Amino acid sequence: MPSLLFVMLDQVSQFISQNALFNPETDTVLVAVSGGLDSVVLLDVLHRLGTKLAVAHCHFGLRGEEADADEQFVRKLAKQYEVPYFAEFFQTKAFAGREGISTQMAARLLRYRWFEQVRATNGYAAVATAHHRRDAAETMLLNLTHGTGLAGLHGIRAKNGYVVRPLLPCAKDDLYDYLVENRLIWREDASNDSPMYQRNRLRQQVLPVLREINPNLDNTLAATAERVGGAEEIVRRYVETLAAEARRDEGDTIYIEITALAAAAAPALVLHELLREFGFAWPVVKEIVAAFDGPAGRQFDSPTHRLVKDRGRLVITPRRLTQYGTFQLAEAQEDLLADGLRLRATRHDGAGYEIPRSRSTAALDMDKLKFPLTLRRWQEGDWFMPLGMKGKKHLSDFLIDQKVPLNLKEEVRVLTSADGKICWVVGMRVDERFKVEETSTRVLAVQRL
Repeated sequence: MPSLLFVMLDQVSQFISQNALFNPETDTVLVAVSGGLDSVVLLDVLHRLGTKLAVAHCHFGLRGEEADADEQFVRKLAKQYEVPYFAEFFQTKAFAGREGISTQMAARLLRYRWFEQVRATNGYAAVATAHHRRDAAETMLLNLTHGTGLAGLHGIRAKNGYVVRPLLPCAKDDLYDYLVENRLIWREDASNDSPMYQRNRLRQQVLPVLREINPNLDNTLAATAERVGGAEEIVRRYVETLAAEARRDEGDTIYIEITALAAAAAPALVLHELLREFGFAWPVVKEIVAAFDGPAGRQFDSPTHRLVKDRGRLVITPRRLTQYGTFQLAEAQEDLLADGLRLRATRHDGAGYEIPRSRSTAALDMDKLKFPLTLRRWQEGDWFMPLGMKGKKHLSDFLIDQKVPLNLKEEVRVLTSADGKICWVVGMRVDERFKVEETSTRVLAVQRL
């Protein structure tokens, strides 16, 4: 009988190749390692396949000394395999409280955002997680219990963006046997047995009954997921065709035309698929569809995004996880990075200076400015003198005139002189008082990159 080591290596190798998860010969993969049984097997299997690896470990600050010991264990494991090691210590409960989401949802958001940050920063090809066949079955049943669309019925994808699951074809029992055969050490997470988590109750109380009815349950659910995946592909192509007509992306803002949606077959289903990547639940999607003929301004939230019904379109933007701060630009400073917004300031002689036509660049008379300049979020009561006007205008009225959707108003920022005067509504309009004239001797050009 062949060793389980070689059987699993062959199984995982073929799965990686068939699903084009990554190139084991050239790519470096960031492996998410908790220290538990599954992730220890994943790390060892990929190592034996000759894949270039790095290890990432999340400490969520939820299990005290036990979590500290997990982090130390994974750190030593990375050293043993002689691979780069990354660890992050999250304040998960505080984050969950600020965002009004569950601790589990907070942990998921935090870890996947951090994984992607590490992957992108270091140029790694993929992030590998240790989900296996039983995880896929459990996820499928949990989704069905909570209510789900087609996406929830195919369980866990082998590849989702840069996240890959090389162990998906493997049975849980085989992972345990692999550990024993190869004398690998792992750490047990006591929370895996806690009945407070839904997945644990499903695993301990429901699945044993279902496996009495069908001992081959995991394989049966995998086959069902495969068929559902085929149906989903048909729907995906239909939605993709409609999206080409109805959807427009501008940076991280998405616009969807309501007219095209309303004329589609099963508008709610189509919209649910269009909004899937933004986390909007089915009941919320039905409310959005019901609001198609209602007044503009109604707002809907998912854990990660905000959608506003704005006249004849839907406007989707990311929910900001932190409030915009206040940042200063010194007179000689060139670059300013502020909450994801990057500004570049360049100095020019006034003589012969040609004012840019782009709204992304503000040309300001440097001699009229008082430094340091301040970049901040706009506030109720703010006013300025829009370029070309002689009178002042409240910024709230200006944004209404510009037909800025409600959720985009939240992102508007202003650049002010040290005396408090607004000199630029960033990306929109320069203030008349700071405009460049023929007599200007020095020009400050501030560009939104």
